[in-house]
Amino acid sequence: MSEVWILGGAGRTGRAIAAELRRKGIEPTLVGRDAARLAEAAGAGRTVVAGDVEAMAAEIRRQRPPVVVNTVGPFTRTAEPLVHACLPAGHYLDLANDLASFATTLGLGDQAAAAGRTVVTGAGFGVAATESVVVKLCEGRGTPDRVRTDMIPSIALEGGVTGEALAGSLVEGLPGVEGGGRYQGRRYRGGRLAPARLGTDAVELTLPDGSTVVAAGMPLGELMAAQRASGAPDVVSASSEAPSSPVARAILPAATALLAIGPVREFARRRLAALTTKPGEQPREHSWGHAVVHWPDGVTREGWLRAGEAMSFTAAVAAEVARRLLAGEGRPGAHTPAALFGPSLAEACGADYLIPDSPAGTRL
Repeated sequence: MSEVWILGGAGRTGRAIAAELRRKGIEPTLVGRDAARLAEAAGAGRTVVAGDVEAMAAEIRRQRPPVVVNTVGPFTRTAEPLVHACLPAGHYLDLANDLASFATTLGLGDQAAAAGRTVVTGAGFGVAATESVVVKLCEGRGTPDRVRTDMIPSIALEGGVTGEALAGSLVEGLPGVEGGGRYQGRRYRGGRLAPARLGTDAVELTLPDGSTVVAAGMPLGELMAAQRASGAPDVVSASSEAPSSPVARAILPAATALLAIGPVREFARRRLAALTTKPGEQPREHSWGHAVVHWPDGVTREGWLRAGEAMSFTAAVAAEVARRLLAGEGRPGAHTPAALFGPSLAEACGADYLIPDSPAGTRL
């Protein structure tokens, strides 16, 4: 039996992670519901057909793989049952980047520690890139009082239908998260999640390559990862993918409030799942993670992580985390990638840091 299982192994991300594992000399088992697609993706490798999350959990309990990589969203529905299935025999990691599943999965840390297992959530571009910069900037210093992170992905679009899993992750990422309304933004104030308007805290960033982007507030998993990694009581997370125009910021509160209505939310999920995107080249050569960290003594540091195409970096991070867990390099409990393995993890995945010596000028 292969020692690493990839759930959703026939999808784009699952195939990319499998390719990265093979380059490391690890032949994964691909798990999913479509036997033909799994066989095509696996080649001569092993597959396990499981039609839904319950079936996947049952196979994990029965066959007890040492490491499971979960790429199946929405993670608000898949993460918790799959973590519980893994704990008796193996370690777990996923690619979640929404606050709801983050809170749930990290909340299983005591159970994972008691079982002697490692659980890692957020093993993808957004969390790993931004959290890594925060950890790098905080090395050798005390706890900061303010942190801002910016996620700036460059993604080559494969094209195709969005699908139920991704649509569910996008629509169901905030319900149940403390600190605000069901579809309200979040930030940390005084060490606690607090309400924030979506698309606020917009800043025009000049990237190290000289180009510019606007990043605005977006309550994704990197918000929680940055707060946990730094200990800062006040944290903002932003993304170049967030709507940032004045018109968008004015419309968003009313538009997102409608998602609290069940039939409207279901309609939005179905329409989004059926949306078809065209293949497209990545918009810029590099993807970037960015952070500005401020300490009570007045010191401010800024840093960048330069990576390649965002989906490729995601596959590299997930594969490297899986390899390290397989090698026994984890730590019992629930973690995010850089908080567990340090800033060198991103470098092992082909990224590099740019840390200017001059004081940061980006507004926190």
